[in-house]
Amino acid sequence: MSIDKVVLAAPRGFCAGVEKAIKALDWMTRVFEPPVFCYHEIVHNQFVVDYFKSLGVVFIDDVADVPSGAPVMLSAHGSPPQVIETARQSGGTVIDAVCPLVTKVHHELKVRARKGYTVLYVGHEGHEEAVGTMAVAPESVHLIESTDDIDRLASEEGPFALLSQTTLSFDEWQYLREYAEQKFPNIWMPNRSDLCFATTNRQTALRAIATEASAVVVIGSANSSNTVALTKVAEAVGCPRVLRVNGAFELPDDLSGTVAVTAGASAPESLVNEVLEFLNPERGVLVETVTVEDEYFPPPPELREMLKALSAVLDLALATPIVSTFDGQADREFTAAQVLSAITR
Repeated sequence: MSIDKVVLAAPRGFCAGVEKAIKALDWMTRVFEPPVFCYHEIVHNQFVVDYFKSLGVVFIDDVADVPSGAPVMLSAHGSPPQVIETARQSGGTVIDAVCPLVTKVHHELKVRARKGYTVLYVGHEGHEEAVGTMAVAPESVHLIESTDDIDRLASEEGPFALLSQTTLSFDEWQYLREYAEQKFPNIWMPNRSDLCFATTNRQTALRAIATEASAVVVIGSANSSNTVALTKVAEAVGCPRVLRVNGAFELPDDLSGTVAVTAGASAPESLVNEVLEFLNPERGVLVETVTVEDEYFPPPPELREMLKALSAVLDLALATPIVSTFDGQADREFTAAQVLSAITR
């Protein structure tokens, strides 16, 4: 294998929502004795899931499996209202790590349904985010994956609204949005697209470098919607070879020329570094930056209150303030990458 150079997309990897979710689950493993339960994968990345399994986290697909009184975290993808209610009835601590951008779509759907809209929801059937969102108002929402799905709604009474899964590829969303606008000229849409800014940024960054590459390597899990969207972006711009890998161990040994590299929003930077080491380009790595992300999502409110309460109890027991008191600025500066590093435990 003889690779001339690697062009590395920026931004790539962890988004603010993933940072929030990983750090929140890490707090849970520090506060509670195992097992800690998590409804669905905390994020769609096998490396991250396996790491938390090693700490005693049990990932489940039914909150009824959580023993009474046991702590449970709800994943970043958002959960159906009935799942949240069932979890809270179990009597244990419940922390909802849903991404704020997903919460925004839940709110939009709730409002449109209450106002009598028929809602077209562009998303992927079976994806946790789509399932959780549509459960907010199941009687008012229809899943849209193709133009045929839109055509089938022609006999439905309006008014109509269009909402979207946050992790779609921009091209996929735009095509269906334009078709829906043609079909229903007065369709309501949010002033700002439901697509996650981080997802869009990663797609824009990859689009900027994929055309000059002989191959594109997208790092991330197969069940990560935004990772799959990145592969579609690379294919759409005409890159002759597009590889989605979980890590360097899945890379072939026949790559050559210029290789473009990016990572899905739930893929750790450590996996990127391993891929770069494996590729070992003769002329080094060139980072192409299209924008700088500085968004920060604070821990879930339930977690913040729990940590403050624990700190207050310890302060009282020790009769002196403790340095471990939860601090918002410290949380902002502490990263999910540090959580996943063994030296932080």
